[in-house]
Amino acid sequence: MATVVTEKLSRLFINVRQVPQLLAPLSPPTVSSSEVPKVFWKPYIHTGYRPVQQTWRYYFSTLFQQHNEAINVWTHLVAALILLLRFQQLSQRVDFGQDLHAQPLLIIIVASITYLTFSTLAHLLQAKSEFWHYSFFFMDYVGVAIYQYGSALVHYYYAIEPSWHEKIKGFYMPAAVLLAWLSCAGSCYAKYRYHQSAHLLSWLCQELPSGLAYMLDISPVIHRIYTAPPSEQPDPALLYHKCQVLFFLIGAFFFSQPYPEKWFPGKCHFFGQGHQIFHVCLVLCTLAQIEAVVLDYESRRQIYSTLQGDLAHNFSALCLFTVTCSVLTAAYMARKVKNKLGFKEE
Repeated sequence: MATVVTEKLSRLFINVRQVPQLLAPLSPPTVSSSEVPKVFWKPYIHTGYRPVQQTWRYYFSTLFQQHNEAINVWTHLVAALILLLRFQQLSQRVDFGQDLHAQPLLIIIVASITYLTFSTLAHLLQAKSEFWHYSFFFMDYVGVAIYQYGSALVHYYYAIEPSWHEKIKGFYMPAAVLLAWLSCAGSCYAKYRYHQSAHLLSWLCQELPSGLAYMLDISPVIHRIYTAPPSEQPDPALLYHKCQVLFFLIGAFFFSQPYPEKWFPGKCHFFGQGHQIFHVCLVLCTLAQIEAVVLDYESRRQIYSTLQGDLAHNFSALCLFTVTCSVLTAAYMARKVKNKLGFKEE
């Protein structure tokens, strides 16, 4: 008996001695830009990069380490968890299964969680290799396209005024589908062809379709803001709509301009990047948008049920069409990257 106990204690001691080894870093610390392929370089960010060709376990573990993508990962991860909690709360009072008019609300919530999740995975795992860098960001662009369509849908379905609906009902949703797909396809192509380039064609491929999509998608909200009559009791949904527009415009500036890292080159490898500010603004925009849509869903039923009738199923089908086109486009571009890099499965 004593011998058995001694052997067990000996094994336990050996296992305890191995704990520091198990907790030790899974790979070398972050490296400088000169130690990673050029495709990973960010303007004015000279260090804080994770080494390539490490194990998947390592990249997942960097969720809890400092590197130049850490804040980008956490901003969207936290937002996705917040929206999951919000969805759980809404499901207790909204009958998503039976209420036809709740389908667009479900689509925007799922689309928001999808783009936030895809973005989280892209920023967390893209450092694995050049192929995975491209592939994960192509997936990210799919999430953005889905979110763009969801935004267009709920603005058209819940937020629109009858006078604006009458003017755009013939082309709005088909144009929203086309521009969402063009935004995905253009971003994928610009990433593949003009990575980190200020080339005019890069702007035309990526930012122009996205800008046109936003102008179309937000038009019902802008029209409603400017035509809303003065009232002693302000519409809380309208306040949230104004906030989402403001946050988006601020975020768009920091997405397109490398500030503040341009002012402090080499000093913002962990905190202070414009893309991080863009992430925060986009999260605030999405959260404000969801709250506005929920309020519109609850308070404007007489308006949207008259305008939209039983078209919710058609809009859901358009959503599926948008997803399919975007996924196929991203898969096609990933194959082009694979052929270009001569990628071989490990």
